[in-house]
Amino acid sequence: MKEIDLSKSFLVAIALLAQLILGQATAQNSSTLEAVAAPIPPGLETVEFYSPAVDRRMKFDIVLPEGYYQGDARYPVLYLLHGYMQNYTVWGRNLAAAFYARELNDLIVVLPDAGNSWFINYAASSDGQTNNWEDHIVVDVIGHVDSKYRTVPRREGRAIAGLSMGGFGAYSMGLRHSDLFVSIGSTSGALSHARTAAAAIRAGANRESGPTDLQRQARIDEADAFISKIIDIPGFSTQGERTPKGVDFLTAEQAEAYDPFAIIYDVPRSQMPHIYMDSGTEDSLVQEAREMAQLLMLNNVPFDYMQNHGTHNSEYWRRSIGHMMTIQNEVMQRALGKRP
Repeated sequence: MKEIDLSKSFLVAIALLAQLILGQATAQNSSTLEAVAAPIPPGLETVEFYSPAVDRRMKFDIVLPEGYYQGDARYPVLYLLHGYMQNYTVWGRNLAAAFYARELNDLIVVLPDAGNSWFINYAASSDGQTNNWEDHIVVDVIGHVDSKYRTVPRREGRAIAGLSMGGFGAYSMGLRHSDLFVSIGSTSGALSHARTAAAAIRAGANRESGPTDLQRQARIDEADAFISKIIDIPGFSTQGERTPKGVDFLTAEQAEAYDPFAIIYDVPRSQMPHIYMDSGTEDSLVQEAREMAQLLMLNNVPFDYMQNHGTHNSEYWRRSIGHMMTIQNEVMQRALGKRP
């Protein structure tokens, strides 16, 4: 059963990678793809910095409000996390987050990168790597943004959300660090990732990847040839480089410490962040969103939920992002006393 789950996850990842190919390349003929520079939306900048948590130079995109450099106002910040096999460029340049950020124009949007890490601190790393990807976000990225930009550097001015793997990351980090975020959001979230891992460990299942499919690997290598140029992070641009070396969870208990379905019970009611989730009705992950919604209803926890036509693809996310961003921005603005 676990092998089936891994294969299904990989097929979803291939679909996500295909969306990047469509968004960031043009076909020259039936077998050749050429990298093209994605248009840089107004207000979007790319930042490079050193992250001690992963011992790497990393990048993130940031979208600043119009007039940011001409004023002295401080802004709340929304952190948007990418999906598996995606990267820091996808939300702002391909999935309309920069457009909606400028439409709202009263917040900063930060688009970090964590490779294929699931936004967790690995239980064990190998090949000389340091894979504390949760700390990369909640310590290094947030610390850098708060030190370099005019943010509102407190819980009421900070929200986090993501798609697929990023939806899981937003929920796990948002609940584990509820003192940092006033709102957490997920679109098409893979919310049961840690729970599935815990069950597999307890069952003694083999969680290693199966044999390499040479044709599928050839497609990934072809995509890597130009997507890596767009990512342009030394030593962290190809899918092989972006997949951490080591073990994510050694024990079921370590996995459960990241499981939103479990750790939500550890958050004091007074510290519970606002919760948003959505999913396409043709997306298999909609069942996980519905299960989370049911859990919240049974425990009388307020939340926002939306489901709409769509599957696990960029067409759906370009529609869902405006809705999610608008709601989370409104939550932050109200928490900061900027609404009647």
